[in-house]
Amino acid sequence: MQDQSSSQFEITDPPTDGITNVIFSPTDSRLLLASSWDSTVRLYNVDENRLQTQVKHHGAILDTCFGIDSNTAYHGGLEKQVTKLDLETSTEQQIGTHDAPVRCVRWSSETIAMASRQIYVYDIRNMAEPWQTRETSLRYMLKSLRCMPNGEGYACSSIEGRVALEFFDMSPETQARKYAFKSHRHTINDTEVVYPVNALAFHPIYGTFASGGSDCVVSIWDGVNRKRIRQFPRYPDEISSLAFSHDGMKLAVASSYTFDEGERDHAPDGIFIKTLGENDCKPRTLQNNLGNGSANGTHS
Repeated sequence: MQDQSSSQFEITDPPTDGITNVIFSPTDSRLLLASSWDSTVRLYNVDENRLQTQVKHHGAILDTCFGIDSNTAYHGGLEKQVTKLDLETSTEQQIGTHDAPVRCVRWSSETIAMASRQIYVYDIRNMAEPWQTRETSLRYMLKSLRCMPNGEGYACSSIEGRVALEFFDMSPETQARKYAFKSHRHTINDTEVVYPVNALAFHPIYGTFASGGSDCVVSIWDGVNRKRIRQFPRYPDEISSLAFSHDGMKLAVASSYTFDEGERDHAPDGIFIKTLGENDCKPRTLQNNLGNGSANGTHS
């Protein structure tokens, strides 16, 4: 059951085309960035439900992120450029050009990149070659990858309705902890329908994580105890992106068709802000009322 102290509202002035990313400021839980196929980067004050800043480009923006603080953002997309944006003045500076569209932009002390099912882990003190080169246990194309807040590993998800938890430490004891499980699957007319898991986000305090799929559902998982903590009611359309605020009190949910099924009628693109209740993301071992909940995901 959802914590009764949870609440949710929809952001006004959302993007008008597919939402490619939402991300909270690393220092201010009021500020949320969103990028979109409508060629905009938007900065919202979610506490006031207000569009604070917007910049428009000539091509779709495929990703955006904050810099080291709330005053700077970076973005890239079909224009094949990486751009630095001063959020106080709305002035931009091109800092890189590429031969192909820019799909992912991150400001981070650690870097993970993926191609096909290969995962390359870099130590930024030595970028000449990967620290580790790994192949995910997931058999189909990856959709999302996020590092654990404690730095021990990462979660990744695929188009095949699976999520895997992997760990950097290659000792046999640590590698024995890795696993994958089925999620975002539903039985319709006695047939199992599998949905891509498009988005992952780790809770910054508890280390639990959220997953969002093309089934329009967001679930919260306890990766350590291998249990689903809860599942929120369905959103109007597919979940394209998820983000927790730095204090863990808010979850941003981008409900936006990802064109898994090509052109079709779909709900308007929207961003929902969920104020989290005390037990929405807390591992069951820390909750006062433990119960016997378990994940609907099937482990493999």
